[in-house]
Amino acid sequence: MLEKQIEHKLLTETRKRAGLCLKFISPGWNGVPDRIVLLPGGKIGFVEVKKSGENPRTLQLRRHKQIRKLGFQVFILDDPGDIGGLLDAIQGS
Repeated sequence: MLEKQIEHKLLTETRKRAGLCLKFISPGWNGVPDRIVLLPGGKIGFVEVKKSGENPRTLQLRRHKQIRKLGFQVFILDDPGDIGGLLDAIQGS
């Protein structure tokens, strides 16, 4: 499945949970995750969306590590079947 299709499904499923799925663009700081997911109750997670079977680039993995070191969750999503579990994990934090 294409990245764009997976990203759209993430957006749709996040909205069903009364959340926001914001595009994360950070000029001058490359490699940031594609989306910031905000869920009720102050829950936040960062999501790197990839087409099925694709892996993040080295710079992206470095950014994920930096964000996790600050205490935030970062997910890599390449299978739309994982969206429910990903959102559950964010809500459970």
